[in-house]
Amino acid sequence: MSIIEIKNLTKIYDGSEVEVIAVNGIDISFDKGEFAAIVGPSGSGKTTFLNLLGGLDRPTSGEVMVDGVNIWDLKSRKLIDFRMNNIGFVFQSYNLIPVLTAKENVEFVMHLQGRPKAERDKRTRELMEAVGLSDRLNSRPAKLSGGQQQRVAVARALASKPTFILADEPTANLDSKSTETLLDIMEDLNKEENITFIFSTHDARVVKKARRVITIEDGKVVSDETR
Repeated sequence: MSIIEIKNLTKIYDGSEVEVIAVNGIDISFDKGEFAAIVGPSGSGKTTFLNLLGGLDRPTSGEVMVDGVNIWDLKSRKLIDFRMNNIGFVFQSYNLIPVLTAKENVEFVMHLQGRPKAERDKRTRELMEAVGLSDRLNSRPAKLSGGQQQRVAVARALASKPTFILADEPTANLDSKSTETLLDIMEDLNKEENITFIFSTHDARVVKKARRVITIEDGKVVSDETR
């Protein structure tokens, strides 16, 4: 069953001299529990596509339907709430809040959702254990390695129990060992929680783990392989 339906999605940037079609009429869907990689050369439109799918960048035309709701029909405040409750993000640069501990970073979205303290605490501890960092709850990001920070970011993305998670080059700043650890954790969480993961990546190790590989070139899907 499809939880995400994308119809004729297009994004055109108007430059001072030339018009750039970053995403060009993409039609695609994703089912619950997928572990999918979006691949393609630099400038192919991968990150723009993820930003449109995540409600971070407004399309020129087309629809992004999540559980039957076109997110681009939502007003600004409702779109923010929808993102908070339905979409988890994992960024290349981790994007943790430096003044908060790892535990506080993971809890943050649940706090915004108004969840009770006991629920927040239980969910955070479960996720930090799942990513192998139950002993680093009170560490701030500066005291964590890059791989550890990205594992905290994955826990944070999962904290709100989102419909799907978007990961934009999540392994780009990690060494081989940290990458393997992170991918194993995300694969396990994908299976255990049945949450859809969609990656934008250049990393062959991510592509190898993916059960679906979608190739984008010049803003268009040129291949879509399910393994």
